[in-house]
Amino acid sequence: MNRLAGVTSPYLLQHADNPVDWWPWTPEAFEEARRRDVPILLSVGYSACHWCHVMAHESFEDDATAAYMNEHFVSVKVDREERPDVDAVYMEAVQAATGQGGWPMSVFMTPDGEPFYFGTYFPPEPRHAMASFRQVLEGVHGAWTGRRDEVAEVAAKITRDLAERELGIESAGLPTEETQALALLRLTRDIDPASGWFKGDTKFPPSMVIEFLLRHHARAGSVAALEMAEGLCGAMTRSSLYDQVGGGFHRYVLTPRTDGPLVPHFEKMLYDNALLCRVYAHLWRTTGSALARRVALETADFIAGQLRTPEGGFASALDADSEDATGKHVEGAYYVWTPAQLREALGEEDGERAALLYGVTGDGTFEEGASVLQLPGDDVPAGLRERLLAARALRPCPGRDDKIVAAWNGLAIAALAETGAYFDRPDLVERATEAADLLVRVHMNDGARLSRTSKDGRVGANSGVLEDYADVAEGFLALAGVTGEGVWLEFAGFLLDLVLDQFIGENGTLYDTAHDAEPLIRRPQDPTDTATPSGWTAAAGALLSYAAHTGSEAHRTAAERALGVVKALGPRAPRFIGWGLAVAEAALDGPREVAVVGPAGDAGTAALHRTALLGTAPGAVVAVGESGGGEFPLLADRPLIDGRAAAYVCRNFTCDAPTPDPAVLAGKLGED
Repeated sequence: MNRLAGVTSPYLLQHADNPVDWWPWTPEAFEEARRRDVPILLSVGYSACHWCHVMAHESFEDDATAAYMNEHFVSVKVDREERPDVDAVYMEAVQAATGQGGWPMSVFMTPDGEPFYFGTYFPPEPRHAMASFRQVLEGVHGAWTGRRDEVAEVAAKITRDLAERELGIESAGLPTEETQALALLRLTRDIDPASGWFKGDTKFPPSMVIEFLLRHHARAGSVAALEMAEGLCGAMTRSSLYDQVGGGFHRYVLTPRTDGPLVPHFEKMLYDNALLCRVYAHLWRTTGSALARRVALETADFIAGQLRTPEGGFASALDADSEDATGKHVEGAYYVWTPAQLREALGEEDGERAALLYGVTGDGTFEEGASVLQLPGDDVPAGLRERLLAARALRPCPGRDDKIVAAWNGLAIAALAETGAYFDRPDLVERATEAADLLVRVHMNDGARLSRTSKDGRVGANSGVLEDYADVAEGFLALAGVTGEGVWLEFAGFLLDLVLDQFIGENGTLYDTAHDAEPLIRRPQDPTDTATPSGWTAAAGALLSYAAHTGSEAHRTAAERALGVVKALGPRAPRFIGWGLAVAEAALDGPREVAVVGPAGDAGTAALHRTALLGTAPGAVVAVGESGGGEFPLLADRPLIDGRAAAYVCRNFTCDAPTPDPAVLAGKLGED
């Protein structure tokens, strides 16, 4: 057993028995490299990554390869989900040098952390014009021992180039109506109207962009925006990106080389499912779509049922791989079907029916004669899905990464709280509350500083980054609006005060790490979305909502300064700053502030509260409680009307007349 024993990361623990003498990312690892005068091999991956498992089996479990690594390198293993800052800095270097990136990421660097050679997956033997991993190791060792000056020069130049990359937004100003219209125009040029997807062979779920489209439709009345959102959501739901049997979404899908369905990468991530659950719930809120309702609830049930941990939080992911019928670990084995397997599970007649319904063919649409499931229509015969689910439950399950990531749990809290409120599912709201309680008890210290991860109730060693503070605050704010418990607004305020204190530069830009975080060769800073909202724009959204709740000028000003980057990037690259565009819609609309005052348990209070939550005004904040109650600042000086519950709607320092009528309130939250 190497030095990875005892860590909290399931990904690192998967490598604890490797013959490679792995080190975690610690100062001691770099000191050891200096003492031995050898380079560092940094290997970055994550638990649900298929090719990470492949390279581990081919190379890191091989005694001869491990012996060479141990003799000539200090090998450092990093879970990208625990250390997104390390991953971001060195991925930026990999992409700049090679034009592409991905995981596993392999970086060779000096004992001072300066990178000089990069790659991703390396095979055990040369193939497809790729050098073998052993050839790469030998080449790097040869360069280190024979051309040290050249290595040092390359490393210094790469480090210098990275350090000089800093963003400025001072001159951009706030996003405008034109910003948003140009972003929509650019998106219309990127969409494939025939399929509903964005163009490109690799299709990731565009959750943040869909949220922008729904908000833009709500504020500006754009039919094109709504049609695009509906098309994207429909395309995802009908394809193999969606788990047609168990609910929830896979990581992404690829366009096959020949005619056939899109083929997924089968890992199921908490962040994708949290974001998509909320998107489909918001689509239902806008359109009343039965399909959106079904997908939102099935995805919420997947999160609550399959990812919930005994401590009350939500696990990071399910692996892509699991055992097939022969006992071999295969990607997608848990999810794919043959016609024979369908007949065995359902009987001859229903098996044939299911094969036609889900696109399962004799030749197969995936590998080894098996097919991925797709659902071109919207209806599933009663009981069919449940019977398939019961049959699938007998298969070996994919592994689960039980690590709790603060940011992703924040996204899940927001999704489950809102979905539970919309569809009268108090159990989902309870699951959201339990996860929020875990974050406060385990991840937040006495000074409200966040730890990035925990496992089995034990907090990890890594500090929270900007997205953790922003997404957890977002989750707490959503939970406050749904439950009427002002403590969640208070906790959000603690986190956002730390954003102001620790993550904002002198010119209003935001950094992904705190001022007092461990210094890397570059302080990571990126306003663009990846699979999740960027910490930068997520912080802008949470700051804006908190300011609407409290009237804090400092938080509003910070949000507006952060949105300058959206004006700069939105019209040019809207697919990569979708959350920023969504937040900009809220800023352009106000956002609206809704205070519902009335006795707890009163039918009038409940009706107004539900109406407020179902309003489509972008980014509207909702407070509910007793008249004059101290739970929320918005409730101050808000009396009942003739002894009846009432709703107050304000925006831009102007308030409408209060109303006890839910229909009138609905009009106030759906008009321009």
